[in-house]
Amino acid sequence: MVRRPVAWIVAVVLLVEAVGIAAVNWFLGVVVDRQDMSLAGLDPDTMSTSSKIGGVVFGLYFAACGVVALLVAVRDRPPAGLGRVLLVSAAVVHALLGAFAWGLMGWPAFLYMVVVLALIVLLLMTYDRPAAGAARGGPTGPQDAPAGPEGPRGDGGSPVSPPPAPTTP
Repeated sequence: MVRRPVAWIVAVVLLVEAVGIAAVNWFLGVVVDRQDMSLAGLDPDTMSTSSKIGGVVFGLYFAACGVVALLVAVRDRPPAGLGRVLLVSAAVVHALLGAFAWGLMGWPAFLYMVVVLALIVLLLMTYDRPAAGAARGGPTGPQDAPAGPEGPRGDGGSPVSPPPAPTTP
């Protein structure tokens, strides 16, 4: 199956991205601090500190998303609850960053963001919820259903909604 390798790749990419985002923002904070220049009257110390804090927060966010993907890869189960929300939000963040990257940095950065977005979406889609019959241990499709007068659904062949009741004149 393709599920576990994709989950491993997503985990590694997000963990590396977490370290990279934190390091770049920390470096930018140090540069702003050493330049001792203000931007539109803002305090350089405030800009430096906010850049460092933002880098740590985004790094922890991507690290949490990477840990969720790592747990999915190790357990071979779909993400649930907060983990699924984190991965969906990471996909949205990468879509937005890809749109900004196209205008600011060019197509290589856009391509990287789109590939990470595609990997996250592939991870979410390959671990989609199983069918109701598979969860109960029952047949999952017509090929697994018992053949006979009951039909492949095993419910006597009744439609989803019953036919209308007959009326008398």
